[in-house]
Amino acid sequence: MSTYENAWIPTAEQKERTRLYQWMKKHGYTDYEDFQKKSVNDIDWLWDEAVQELGIEWYTPYKETLDTSNGIAYPNWFVDGELNVAHNALDKWAEDPSKKDDVALYWEGDNGDKREYTYEELQQEVNAIANGFENNGITHGDVVTLYMPMLPETLIAMLAVSKVGAVFSPAFSGYKADAIATRIQASKAKALITADGFYRRGKTIPMKDEADLAADQCPSLEHVFVVERAGNEIAWNEYRDLPWSHLQKNETVYNTAVKKTDDPFMLIYTSGTTGKPKGAVHTHAGFPIKSAFDAGICMDLSKDDTLFWYTDMGWMMGPFLVYGGLMNGASIVMFEGTPDYPEPDRLWDLVENYQVTHLGISPTLIRSMMKHGEQWIEKHDLSSLKLIGSTGEPWNTEPWNWLFKHAGNQKVPIFNYSGGTEISGGILGNVLVKPIQPVTFNAALPGMDVNVFDESGQPLLNEVGELVLLKPWVGMTNSFFEDDERYEQTYWSRFKDTWVHGDWVIKDEEGYYTITGRSDDVLNVAGKRLGPAEVESVLVEHKAVIEAGVVGVPHDIKGEEPIAFVVTKPDTEPSEDLLTQLKNHLEQKLGKALAPKKLFIVDDLPKTRNAKVMRRAIKTAYLNEPAGDLSALENPDSVEQIRRIGQGTSTSS
Repeated sequence: MSTYENAWIPTAEQKERTRLYQWMKKHGYTDYEDFQKKSVNDIDWLWDEAVQELGIEWYTPYKETLDTSNGIAYPNWFVDGELNVAHNALDKWAEDPSKKDDVALYWEGDNGDKREYTYEELQQEVNAIANGFENNGITHGDVVTLYMPMLPETLIAMLAVSKVGAVFSPAFSGYKADAIATRIQASKAKALITADGFYRRGKTIPMKDEADLAADQCPSLEHVFVVERAGNEIAWNEYRDLPWSHLQKNETVYNTAVKKTDDPFMLIYTSGTTGKPKGAVHTHAGFPIKSAFDAGICMDLSKDDTLFWYTDMGWMMGPFLVYGGLMNGASIVMFEGTPDYPEPDRLWDLVENYQVTHLGISPTLIRSMMKHGEQWIEKHDLSSLKLIGSTGEPWNTEPWNWLFKHAGNQKVPIFNYSGGTEISGGILGNVLVKPIQPVTFNAALPGMDVNVFDESGQPLLNEVGELVLLKPWVGMTNSFFEDDERYEQTYWSRFKDTWVHGDWVIKDEEGYYTITGRSDDVLNVAGKRLGPAEVESVLVEHKAVIEAGVVGVPHDIKGEEPIAFVVTKPDTEPSEDLLTQLKNHLEQKLGKALAPKKLFIVDDLPKTRNAKVMRRAIKTAYLNEPAGDLSALENPDSVEQIRRIGQGTSTSS
């Protein structure tokens, strides 16, 4: 039996109105489980039908939906087809007389600035920038790094990069210079797009300073294009920098490049457990189609709707907002600011003002809003809402119920959505043709051949196991950038022809799934994935530190927070001053949002005999939980010191 009661049950009318139900019915199905089974038993059929249902337009039709002759880790989708994501997300709507005057983008700044673009207006802007890129030598296959806040220019840049046939690589706007430089160097990017600054909580954040520090470390960069957002004083490098306004002066006609289906359009880096970020390669016929499918068919987004996901373009849900929305001909909302500034109802104000139908949030965001009370929601008319999407981390029951009751009036379904950067969208979701329960997922999404395995690769029911996928899907990362070995090791090395995703999951006999956490060491801080090794390597840069261990522990607001333990050199005196130095160093390198607030100096870290730090032992000791088998430890005494710290009997940070 499921742990939870049904919270939302679709009426027959609600169910039959959905795009998913109508599509199922067209193919002779009224039961979702039967349809899902067909979708994974015949994946060629599913994705062939999906691209027709989504109205994807091809310059050259594909000859075959799927070729797996290179193995299922390297599928070739839509063989010999040609298209361009910019055509399907923008041009086809801008050139449609019935659609061109509809709003494609609503934008609001932290300071209340507002702009909107129809599809036709957006196309003219994108074309001018595409001409500007081409005039500056940006062409097929070149990588362009985006280090940008959520501005209209961010979206315009993405589409213009695709138009010229280049590849954009978005990076989190809160990163510091070293994190940006690492990603530019890894991708050998030819250009960087950034802003002079942006507004956050009423303050100007001087973005160009960090961009310059990063650019100075990256010899591959030929250009830094600078959007003049904040008008703050910045240094201009006459050999490298070019103002965005200069690009805008170009012609507004541009012939979109014809691309093969497996040509990359986006390179997005995700943190792993081993420090060096992994570059997920996404193609013109991959990520955009999967995100459009999940938003359109699964979340029931149509061309009359407005999608707003509160996110950053450096996280996967940023591109999902863009392509999930625009590929379906919907309007999207982009927001520069924070959801509780200048008042705790900023998010709900945006929903009301832009008549948002589909709102995307994270559990962390809702936990942080609960403390302000529901009166801030009740001030607003949220009757436009049809669906609330949630992603980033597992829920707890109380905040889920609070959101459902106060924002959705117990009528708006909450679409829990879990997948990842390498997935291009979701593995599990809450389809609108079945009842929805708090916290859980009511289905594997169409085309996702999901199972839950034990350690020997046998299916599990009602027990925690590894979430796995047994067939390829549209949107699956096209390996890691220049690193097939790491890609295979990360996802395909456990069980034959099986993608092991890295989530612990329970599936019950009613077909509901509950995610209990990550099965690897990746931290999930307020919905943002952070590799512990990335934090550890920053700490070890400090001259006083020999080694570091970082783990994630539960946090009421963020879901998880990083806790750092360091071992200092023998001649170093542990002190409050040293702890302050280390915290400042972490904030400079990682940014405030991701830097650990709790830092402890210890004599040693728990290590195995082959000198590998056992993070599991650190975490369980700090939380005073059962640690399981620690027989591999070389130094069991180290665990006791960490346990005392966790219980507050040792000097804390």
